[in-house]
Amino acid sequence: MDTVDQNHIYSVYFAPRGRERLLLLGEQLAHLHLSYRDRLIGIIGDAGSGKSLIVKGVFPGVSLSNDDDGISAEKIMRVRNSGLDHDFRTATYHIDMRFQMAFTQVYEIVDFVKGALANGRRVIVEHFDLLYPALKINADMIIGIGEEIIVTRPNMFGPLPKDIYNVVIPSLQKRKMAHSAEDLTAYVLQKDYQIPFNELKVLNSDVRGGFVLNFPEALNIDLQELENKVKNLMSQDLDISYYDENHIQIGYSEIIPCTGPRIHVHNTSDIINFRLLKEFKFDKHSGRYALVGVAGNKNNADSEDFNQINKEES
Repeated sequence: MDTVDQNHIYSVYFAPRGRERLLLLGEQLAHLHLSYRDRLIGIIGDAGSGKSLIVKGVFPGVSLSNDDDGISAEKIMRVRNSGLDHDFRTATYHIDMRFQMAFTQVYEIVDFVKGALANGRRVIVEHFDLLYPALKINADMIIGIGEEIIVTRPNMFGPLPKDIYNVVIPSLQKRKMAHSAEDLTAYVLQKDYQIPFNELKVLNSDVRGGFVLNFPEALNIDLQELENKVKNLMSQDLDISYYDENHIQIGYSEIIPCTGPRIHVHNTSDIINFRLLKEFKFDKHSGRYALVGVAGNKNNADSEDFNQINKEES
C-alpha cells in the first residue's frame, strides 16, 4: 500500500445533479483515487442518488447488472438464465445487491465475490452495506452518495460500510430538496421573467445545502419577489415526477427541462426553508454572476462561508 493510501481517511465532494456532471465527477474520482490494485469497490447510496452514473463515470464501459431504469422482464431473464459467472471470464463485475438478492441467496453472492477476488477480478458492489455483514471483507474503496459524495479507503480500523450508510442515506433528502428548488426557480425565471436560459448559457454549480445558477451578468429583477413566487409554487402541493431523461413533470401539466430527473423530492411541499440570497455574487474565477438558493435545514452561516467545515466533520 502506498503512503498516500495509508494517510487518506476520506474525501468529500459536492454531489452534482445532472447526468453529465455526475459522469465527469466519476471520471475525476477514478483519476484521483482508483488504483489498479483495487479489487473490491463498494458503492453506498439510495435510489435516485446517481449511483449508476457515478459507476459509469469511474468505470467506463462496465456492464451494469441493473440501473435506474427499474426492474424489467429482460433483466429478470438475464439474471435467471446466466446467474453469476463462476468461470470468471470477465475482468470487472458489477453487482446491485438489492436487485441480485431478489434472485440469488446471499451466501451464493458471497461465494461468487470471494471467488472473483481470488481470481484477480474486480467486483463493484452497489448497496455494499447489504453484502458486508455476510462477506466480512471491507472494500478497497467505498464511494458513498448522498447530499455529498464521500470517498474513503478503509483500513483495519474502518470506516465500516454502515458508517458511510448512516451519513449518506439521511442526507440525500437535502440534495433532492436543493435540486427541486433549483428547477422550480429556473422555471419561474423563464416563465414569469422571460429569462432565456439557453441563449445565456446558464451554468449550474453547487453550494452546501443549495444550488447556484451562474449568469453572464446580474439580472435586473427583484430577488425577494422571485423568492416569493417560487415559495408560492412550492405551497401548491404539486407532485414532481420523472417524465423522461431530460424532463420532469410538475403537477398534471407542466413539463420542464431537467438534467437529473430522478433526483427530486416527490412533492413541492417537501421543500422546506427555501430562500434566495438577495444579491448576485460575482465569481471572479468564472467571471459570472451567481444566483444562490438554499433549502433544507436553516443555514445561518454567512453567505461567504456556506461551505464551512462543521465540528463533527473535523
